[in-house]
Amino acid sequence: MSESRPENTRTAVDSAVDAVRGLVSEGINRRVVVRDSKNDVVLEVPLAVGLVAALAAPVATTIGAGVALVGKCGIKIENRQQPGGQPATVDTEQV
Repeated sequence: MSESRPENTRTAVDSAVDAVRGLVSEGINRRVVVRDSKNDVVLEVPLAVGLVAALAAPVATTIGAGVALVGKCGIKIENRQQPGGQPATVDTEQV
């Protein structure tokens, strides 16, 4: 019984590592894009970087998002690896 336990643990660790790699890949392929009212890009960062910044400085991130929305900016999350050429986007409501 003790022989199968390390194998089960290794399988669990391998599946967790694969899940983290998939999340990192998705975070790199998706971007947070902030555009002004003239549809010019103000800020564009990979989603993974945005999440790290939000965890490292939540107050600054909240203030920045609030200023972007009050300043008539739109915030989108775009998937850069969408087949067919057009990025898939998720819009937030503009104020």
